[in-house]
Amino acid sequence: MSRLNSIWAAMTHRQRNAVFAASALIVTMLLPWYSLQSVDRRSGTIQSTSINAFGDVSFVEAAIFLVAAGVIAMLFARADGRRFQMPGGDGLIVTLAGAWAALLIFYRVFSRPTGNGYPVGIEWGFFLAFIAAGALTYAGLRIRGAEAAAPKPRASEPRRERRPSSAPEAAPAPRRAAPAVAARPRGGEEPMAGQLSLEDSPAPRPRYPPAPER
Repeated sequence: MSRLNSIWAAMTHRQRNAVFAASALIVTMLLPWYSLQSVDRRSGTIQSTSINAFGDVSFVEAAIFLVAAGVIAMLFARADGRRFQMPGGDGLIVTLAGAWAALLIFYRVFSRPTGNGYPVGIEWGFFLAFIAAGALTYAGLRIRGAEAAAPKPRASEPRRERRPSSAPEAAPAPRRAAPAVAARPRGGEEPMAGQLSLEDSPAPRPRYPPAPER
């Protein structure tokens, strides 16, 4: 019982309205739907009896019951945290379920149970079932509207990782500075450290080879 209470508390008010409408549709099937007439042979009077939707079960009554029960089961499973996806969303399914039930009830007006040659009337429970089907359709439209207005989660874009190159680039070799050549200072002063005098510098090579001796 506590689990049902927690599931009911997890529902939105639109989902609860849909559950109320579907439950009301099932309850109306227990109310008088048709009135059957018969003639008492002894007294010669016409007697009228009422039956509910299960008094003369056909494809119509079975489909209406399954549709209403399916809506209740789907909404309770959704509130319980079950992960499943319905085509078009829950609102569209509830709307189609209510519209289908209303269409079947309207069809039953022209295809009534057989009355053994006597006319078959429609009772007040039949009209309440039609109203409950309309309420279920309206509740489905409300759920569908809430689903359309809800913000859709955006898919996070994957990060582009920088792929390392197959061969790392070699760092350029540092340039070696050429030794500074300074002229020999006048007055016999010694050159500064790190500098070469003109006498210590290598002699320049001749541009052309020397002429042969005669």
